[in-house]
Amino acid sequence: MNNPLLAYENVDFLKTDACREVRLQLEHLHPEVMMQKEKIKSTIVLFGSARIPETNFPTGTKIDELSPFYDEARNLARIVSDAGQTNTECEYVIITGGGGGIMEAGNRGAYDAGCKSIALNISLPHEQKPNAYVTEDLCFRFHYFSMRKMHFMQRAKAYVAFPGGFGTFDELFEALTLIQTGKIEPMPIILFGSKHWKRVMDWDYLAEYGLISYHDLDLITFCDTAEDAWGAITSFYEARQ
Repeated sequence: MNNPLLAYENVDFLKTDACREVRLQLEHLHPEVMMQKEKIKSTIVLFGSARIPETNFPTGTKIDELSPFYDEARNLARIVSDAGQTNTECEYVIITGGGGGIMEAGNRGAYDAGCKSIALNISLPHEQKPNAYVTEDLCFRFHYFSMRKMHFMQRAKAYVAFPGGFGTFDELFEALTLIQTGKIEPMPIILFGSKHWKRVMDWDYLAEYGLISYHDLDLITFCDTAEDAWGAITSFYEARQ
């Protein structure tokens, strides 16, 4: 008889219901250890649709009209990375969902600046693959959405939401809820593309009917250029010094 596997070597055992808590711990521990190793001090969350194409690669569908957002996301990530990663401990490191479209643009902008960026990929029925611009040691893959969400917010200093679908809404409203309820410190929540976001959501309607408070509208900043978004982030923190 061969020697039995050590418990942590037994992958089949680790995949059982009995080990769910262990798997959750590992999905917290592995990214945390690697981010500490890479001296990631703070992050800027950049999210948006994985379907928005680069301007030079149109799809021939209506979504091509949104392709300028790819360029803006890339430019914003470059600006943020160039400004933040100037010391040993990296500030304002771009963190994305790791896929294509806007997320690729975010990682690519950091790559353009010669800087690190993070990707939090998720296992999906239609498998998502990491884009080519993520820092290799900061590219992670999750099974549990809850652990992925926690890592998005754990070091976040701003959340920038570009046009996107259900996933973008999920992350956006979670961030707004956490700030509104005082579970995390306030941070800039930037909706990139004012025309888009004001058409998608009637924010004033929510306040008018008392579903949110009027001061809750102050949690949101609308921006249309990378420079304006970066200015909103820096102004927010300068005002708190």
